Amino acid sequence: MRRASPGDLVLSYANQVIRYVGRVAEFAFAAPKPTEFGSAGANWHNEGWLLPVFWTELDPPVRPKAMIDVLGPRLPKKYSPIRPSTGDGNQGVYLAEIDKPIFDTVVGGSVINRQLLARGGANSLTFQTVKEMLDDQEEKNILADPGLDATIRKAIIQARRGQGAFRANVESIEKECRLTKVTNPSLLIASHIKPWRSCETAQERLDGMNGLLLTPDADLLFDRGFITFQDDGEVRVSPRFDNEDLRRLGLGDLSLPRRGFSEAPLFGALTPSLRTNAVTWRITVLMSMSATSRAPVPFSSLSNSTPQ
Repeated sequence: MRRASPGDLVLSYANQVIRYVGRVAEFAFAAPKPTEFGSAGANWHNEGWLLPVFWTELDPPVRPKAMIDVLGPRLPKKYSPIRPSTGDGNQGVYLAEIDKPIFDTVVGGSVINRQLLARGGANSLTFQTVKEMLDDQEEKNILADPGLDATIRKAIIQARRGQGAFRANVESIEKECRLTKVTNPSLLIASHIKPWRSCETAQERLDGMNGLLLTPDADLLFDRGFITFQDDGEVRVSPRFDNEDLRRLGLGDLSLPRRGFSEAPLFGALTPSLRTNAVTWRITVLMSMSATSRAPVPFSSLSNSTPQ
């Protein structure tokens, strides 16, 4: 899931039918398990990766089993989302990469609103918008929690913005931004290592060991998973982050030599505890396996029905 990039296309398969085509709107980021899961995924951890996807309907829907004679020989022998011999879904696969010829075979007889697919979610599925939505929902849950007294509740809400007791706790441990070495407190943000929205207890949200002092640009890079830190303070940069952008931010010394990490760890090393528009395509196409017939909103996706 962390390999999916903005612009990648996703096919949604459920109940033996492909009903939706989606476009990845943002890189995946850490988030709590969606409430839409209900009892599904009971064995999954409460924290995972959320991949924002804008969905459009495939008209008419496609049954892979009905075209398995053509589709089967093109499916990958390993990690195929569809069983090449039968056309049944592979329940052991949740999100798989498929080649563009497979995508073209599946959607060739159906209509896709390509203009809608290309522009949908431009505003509503950005990282900041989705992050605020998740944080707002978690704040509502905290305000409604009868097990928290008013003082703790206030401290937890302040911690969402890096304020109050949480900041004081972080400042007792951290003295500078680990990326820029800035020490002026007025220029530093108290940032959670394990995201505030994903913490399961008040203690986690207020724990100074679950925080870093970062300048605003470093805070955004860390929150997005573009950088992480080793316990000794060494910075690791994701290969997804462009060297030119590092230089523009005044961080060119991180690009050469570039000691990156192939996939950002879920909460950073310090945790306590297609391409497409109407006319161009990128080869990466994904296929999402879901247990429901509607556009999926599992850990791997966030759906929206109108372009915003």
